[in-house]
Amino acid sequence: MIEELLPETVVAVAAHGEEGVREFGDGPLYPEEEALVARAVAKRRREFTVVRSCARRAMEKLGVPPQPVLPGERGAPQWPAGLTGSMTHCDGYGAAALVRTADLASLGIDAEPHRPLPEGVLSAVALPTEAERLRRLAGDRPEVHWDRLLFSAKESVYKAWFPLTRKWLDFSEADIDIDAGLADDARGTFRARLLVPGPLLGGHRIGHFDGRWAVGRGIVATAVTVPRV
Repeated sequence: MIEELLPETVVAVAAHGEEGVREFGDGPLYPEEEALVARAVAKRRREFTVVRSCARRAMEKLGVPPQPVLPGERGAPQWPAGLTGSMTHCDGYGAAALVRTADLASLGIDAEPHRPLPEGVLSAVALPTEAERLRRLAGDRPEVHWDRLLFSAKESVYKAWFPLTRKWLDFSEADIDIDAGLADDARGTFRARLLVPGPLLGGHRIGHFDGRWAVGRGIVATAVTVPRV
């Protein structure tokens, strides 16, 4: 799913469903990675392994020798020189997307189970303007859990934002406008208007991020790509 939301320059590898997660979750870890999950519960260890197996397959497709993927500042993955990327996982799904830094400035991906957010979460993450848009979207296309889609979009925005700024971005600091897409197609686009000064790219201040979304097979997926200026 996520690979369909990204430009051709990006290599995305995903594990979907019980069989896929089992295959990728049995992949080996480097000693440095093993140390990070030595005391983790089985679920956490499986998720950790799945996304790193996906990332290493993506590295191979880009001609980069597979290597450890270790968390850096605020947990953001540290990528090999010349690459940038993003990882995500939820129940029954894991994915990694990598691209050469010559092709994109940054990217962010996120996957969530396609079901309503837990009670109280939406009020913590949505601006009043976003909540109003979600009500309209739900009236037009009730088959999509727009609250979960908004949450996923904000996660993708943050993952694309942080490598460019090395700063935190609060849920309230990006106003996301989601396009409902076509009635017979569970996919569309969104735009995140940054409410704080955006990153400088090529001497230009970026004021918004653009992204795409899709729903299918029980998953809502979002992706944000930031082009070079």
